[in-house]
Amino acid sequence: MITTNRDRLMLAISVVMAAIYLFPLYWMYITALKSGSEMFATPPSFWPTAPQWGTYAYVWESRDMGRYLWNSLVIALGSMALITLLGVGCAYVLARYRNVWVDIGLFLILMLQVLPASLMITPIFVGFSQIGMLNYPRIAVIIAVAAKSMPFFVILVRATFMSVPQELEEAALVDGNSRVGAFFNIVLPLARNGILVSAILIFMQAFGEFVYSKSMIQAVDLQPASVGLNSFMGPNTNEWNNIMAYATMYVTPILAIFVLLQRRIVSGLTSGALK
Repeated sequence: MITTNRDRLMLAISVVMAAIYLFPLYWMYITALKSGSEMFATPPSFWPTAPQWGTYAYVWESRDMGRYLWNSLVIALGSMALITLLGVGCAYVLARYRNVWVDIGLFLILMLQVLPASLMITPIFVGFSQIGMLNYPRIAVIIAVAAKSMPFFVILVRATFMSVPQELEEAALVDGNSRVGAFFNIVLPLARNGILVSAILIFMQAFGEFVYSKSMIQAVDLQPASVGLNSFMGPNTNEWNNIMAYATMYVTPILAIFVLLQRRIVSGLTSGALK
């Protein structure tokens, strides 16, 4: 009986916390459907009396949302590919080899994880300007995002590699495989779930990147959707329904990806928890 009551209490707490967390998303969706007068009504309505579905079409055409979303997709995919290509090998080395230099490398990676993008943007911008990288702004943003998100990816994938028994590699070496062959034939297939989940998380982070894009990309036709959303803001902003419609079209694809892959994401994040 005590266990049942405790389970019910925890369920009730979970429902309340979920409602608090999801309410801003709900408010974003319904505000996009409200008329101008209804947005500023007192008390506010929790459902529009006459939903303005045309707001989405208006914002899509007037703000050229397709171009913004395409630029966000290019930056996200480019960052994910670069981080995955370079981070898998780094994570494997940190998981399998232990010496003073590897420990120093792991410590530096952990330190890089705590640095905010607002602190890193100035030296990165100056360095890219000196070597002419700002002439290719989307590539510059991809490299900057990769530098910022690489520690997060390496830490997650390192835990996945550590969950793969090292005895399997030793058996492959005894059978005649090289170290590289054992990695590609044995370790990598067993760790692919954790790598895939980490890559998905990197994609979702990069899709919403703002700081580097705002600083490095001046051409409007190359800016991602996060910078396009910022263009709404001004001293006399009052078109909140358009802003919320833009945010809805921007956020919904990421929410859909998360909902569809939530079980795989959770299993991938916990794959390195037990050995």
